[in-house]
Amino acid sequence: MNKVIAADEVVAVPSFREATRVWAKIGCLSFGGPAGQIALMHKTLVDEKRWISEERFLHALSYCMLLPGPEAQQLATYIGWLMHGVRGGLVAGLLFILPGFVVIVALSSLYVLFQDAAWLSAVFFGLKAAVLAIVVEALLRLARRALKGRFHYWVAAASFLALFLLNLPFPVVVILAGAAGFLMQRYGQRSIDAPTAPQPSDRQERGRLTTHAIARPLLVLVFWILIWQSPLLLVRALDAPTDLIAETLSGETNVFGAVFIFFSKMAVITFGGAYAVLSYVAQVAVGHYAWLKPGEMLDGLALAETTPGPLVLVLCFVGFLAGFRNPIAMMPLLGGVFGAFLAAWATFVPSFIWIFAGAPYIEKLRNNAALSASLSAITAAVVGVILNLALWFGLHVLFAEVGRIALLSRGTGLPLVSLAWPDWRSLDVAALALFAIAALLLFRFKAGMVKILAFSAVAGLLITGAETFFK
Repeated sequence: MNKVIAADEVVAVPSFREATRVWAKIGCLSFGGPAGQIALMHKTLVDEKRWISEERFLHALSYCMLLPGPEAQQLATYIGWLMHGVRGGLVAGLLFILPGFVVIVALSSLYVLFQDAAWLSAVFFGLKAAVLAIVVEALLRLARRALKGRFHYWVAAASFLALFLLNLPFPVVVILAGAAGFLMQRYGQRSIDAPTAPQPSDRQERGRLTTHAIARPLLVLVFWILIWQSPLLLVRALDAPTDLIAETLSGETNVFGAVFIFFSKMAVITFGGAYAVLSYVAQVAVGHYAWLKPGEMLDGLALAETTPGPLVLVLCFVGFLAGFRNPIAMMPLLGGVFGAFLAAWATFVPSFIWIFAGAPYIEKLRNNAALSASLSAITAAVVGVILNLALWFGLHVLFAEVGRIALLSRGTGLPLVSLAWPDWRSLDVAALALFAIAALLLFRFKAGMVKILAFSAVAGLLITGAETFFK
């Protein structure tokens, strides 16, 4: 194992083979949505392996929070790129989504054959309770290290309240946090703790940096966009209409072209995670294209929530059903797999584009005082975001029924201020007990991630089986 000097401390850089093994493990264990996935990477890469420093991890996370698409996969790609260049980013990003993709395709196949997803809740009942404990621990650890002063505490609190009470769009919260950090650095520098380093004094070096920072990312961006859109050639090989774009947009001739183009458009507007676009995707997939039947989107969401990897893998379920029901000249199951592949490619390849084109520029500007202040404020906002995600996740794990209470309404009757509130009578005592045991194993006995997840999965199966037997 080699040693490399980072900007802030000495960290251990693993061999490419060792890193590949760890990324595969992370990909298989990344349950619980973005909060759980970020927690898992932080615990593994920062605390256990010490492959990346705390500051570098938070810097990368702050940048990924600004991007459309699954931020956890982008974070994995960024860290893999930091350690081993482009091949490291590719391996880290692909291994983060491949296990979940394989599982969602397998579950989608079972779904179309048996039309029943209820059994999945029994299989993964215990895992959700364990992931909740992991998320809580990660939240506490990140808060201790990311909140460096009073300003950061205010940003974190404001971000949480903006999401939890006002239900503001996620990108708005992040942009406001970054703007607040910039303004504090400029007008109240003593109030914000953003690490800085001496800036280059040589004007020629600065000019050369600026030139490369503009030209190279543009070339990388063009290259990866061509890679991203290359599956259209496969679609054309299956069915070559005179005007592919026009006809696939209508969904009438080539369903695979429609799937790919639709999810390509979704990939650049999916700020705030999967939930931000699920209602629109369901509306178009059911109402316009008729790929899904009413209610099937919820079944797909249940499948995606019980698989490792980003929740946005639910889009692969949509692509699978579209291809399965409109397979053109192939077997239905093969058409479903191809549709899922196109949805995954259109959704996840842009994440590599944002990292490979933007991360080098962000790294070169790490010592820029204004950027560092903005990103440190975004990092503080991330603490509020993860608190909101953890609370939302916890309420839905521990309670069967969760609604929203309007505290203040607009003149139209729409809630201006509201909060999630559970039906206390729907408390799941078994889930609460499993969460308490997982938290005890994690906080008191410092048990490993695999042991906690394995124990919780087995316990969940036994509890669900016992409840079914005695009914």
